[in-house]
Amino acid sequence: MISIVVPTVGRPSLAVLLDALAGQLDDLPGVEVLLVDDRRGDAGELAVPGTLAAYTKVLTGRGAGPAAARNAGWRAARGPWVVFLDDDVVPAGDWARRLVADLAVGDRVGGVQGAVRVPLPAHRRPTDWERATAGLTEGEWITADMAYRRDALAAVGGFDERFPRAYREDAELAHRVRSAGWDLVRGRRVVTHPVRPESRWISLRTQRGNADDALLRRLYGPRWRSDLGLPPGRRHRHAAVTTAGILALAGVALHARPPRHAASRGALGVATGVAALAWAAGTAEFARARIAPGPRRADEVTTMLVTSALIPPLAVTHWLLGWWRSRGVRPGVTA
Repeated sequence: MISIVVPTVGRPSLAVLLDALAGQLDDLPGVEVLLVDDRRGDAGELAVPGTLAAYTKVLTGRGAGPAAARNAGWRAARGPWVVFLDDDVVPAGDWARRLVADLAVGDRVGGVQGAVRVPLPAHRRPTDWERATAGLTEGEWITADMAYRRDALAAVGGFDERFPRAYREDAELAHRVRSAGWDLVRGRRVVTHPVRPESRWISLRTQRGNADDALLRRLYGPRWRSDLGLPPGRRHRHAAVTTAGILALAGVALHARPPRHAASRGALGVATGVAALAWAAGTAEFARARIAPGPRRADEVTTMLVTSALIPPLAVTHWLLGWWRSRGVRPGVTA
């Protein structure tokens, strides 16, 4: 038996996913589909296509994020294999058949990841948000399409619900599963992950994930990125640029006061100028790194310039908030 768990907040993409599954479930032995309704408040019932009704059970989540929703799903699952799908992916036409082949693995394999494809525009360079979404194609053990043995999930306690966003919670789980002695492998089934429409300021909202990075640093120490197989980030650069900006603003404020000593006022002016130049150089480097591979349209360039100035202090602020909130967490201790 195979259990498919889909946490959802009721996005329109859910209907597309269910339609793609509807014609394939007969290829899966004893399959069940568990939809975890993680919407907050009384949002009404989730619509389930009639062709899926016999296979599907809707569970009520707590509105506590995807980690908690997935835990509710796999704990209610009856199958020895639990396949997690995000509600904004589209399984290929042979997804179910390939899933069966993917799960024909040795006893020590605790998880099998499906391949994720992100369609990008063919007539122009991708935007910053499109490139960020395309990064999923290189992600390891991401729950856009990830199958786990129920025994492996039970052995490690499932997802850590202290990660409230769809960010890092899957990599952290995979690390614990591997540390418990299970192997993780890649399969051949494929899902498509379309780039969903978003505000031009989406990159500012995603900086909240820095709080989750701070929790990972608390849990796993200074080598957390390499231990979890995560790519290097820009936190140290963001901290340096933010510090330079703060020093430049402080220098301007102090320079506006009545002078006491001409020499100290001159030194303050030099220091303020150096800090301002450092901030400008760091911001320009960040903006260029984001603009160069993009479409370079006027609206995209404007968005990149504004957000490149705002992201460093936002990232640092969220990191510090996450560090403070996780101050009682000890390395190696997970929930």
